[in-house]
Amino acid sequence: MKKLINNPNHVVDEMVEGYVAAYPQYIRKLDSSKRALVRTHLQSGKVGIVIGGGSGHEPGFMGYVGKGLADGAAVGNIFASPSPEPILEATKAVHQGAGVLYVYGNYAGDCMNFDMAAEFSSMEDIRVETIRVTDDVASAPKELTNRRRGIAGIICMYKVAGAAADRGYQLDELVSVCNKTNANMRTMGVALSPCSLPQTQKPTFELADDEMEIGLGIHGEPGVERGKLETADHVADRLMEMIQGDLVLQSGDRVAVMINGLGSTSQLEMFIVYRRVASILSEQGIAVHRSYVGEYLTSLEMGGCSITILKLDDELVDLIDHPADSAVFVQS
Repeated sequence: MKKLINNPNHVVDEMVEGYVAAYPQYIRKLDSSKRALVRTHLQSGKVGIVIGGGSGHEPGFMGYVGKGLADGAAVGNIFASPSPEPILEATKAVHQGAGVLYVYGNYAGDCMNFDMAAEFSSMEDIRVETIRVTDDVASAPKELTNRRRGIAGIICMYKVAGAAADRGYQLDELVSVCNKTNANMRTMGVALSPCSLPQTQKPTFELADDEMEIGLGIHGEPGVERGKLETADHVADRLMEMIQGDLVLQSGDRVAVMINGLGSTSQLEMFIVYRRVASILSEQGIAVHRSYVGEYLTSLEMGGCSITILKLDDELVDLIDHPADSAVFVQS
């Protein structure tokens, strides 16, 4: 599994250098930490939003630093949480007096390191609140939602949180609307092929050429079912059935839909999946208010995709429609 890299031990730092060099109008690297990135032009007076996670999920996470999105990001090693130090440095850099919100996926390493950074921030008299995204239906039963992983739905959370902060929500109000978003968002995915780490260049898991795995995690965590590859319509039906078995939707509801590619899935395939999802929702009288189709949170070159459904109310419609502008996510 070939990769266009230099020294595999330097891939993250070289990637960060390249990203900052490519998009200086959006993002800059802090002198105090080579893994802490912030918006080039911070907006005074608003709640700061800091995101982050392991590398290998590009354009997550630094790709969502921009106006109407996050203010700072901490970058970890491949599939590994950032350490507390860059999180803390990003926190101090984005703090404008109104507090800081952390938004990240519900993984043990991220929880530990962001919590440590929050403790250090309190010593700097910076109030920090936390949102742990738990949209992955496959990772735990409904009664144990707090144990679920955060996957592609985290991008919708960035959108809502960034818009709310941009509109002047105070920190407690921001936490409230993000909790509502989390409660009304579900994701299910399917993997078709593995990825490989730069250090090993060997597959992270094995799937036969005629196999797929429902619910496999973005780091290769086991899914809920492995079987023969099925048609796009059949896969979409099954993923939507699992989502709608967990999130109550009815005729007249409005939703945002995201079809997220995991790294090597073509646009052709993703639009075929979206076609079926849109048809399912239309048949049920559910209106798609906004749709996103593309690679938003990947797993290096993994094959497959996920479906995210976010149930909207009037407040979430306004926030999901709010303009956003980063190097990889532009919405007018």
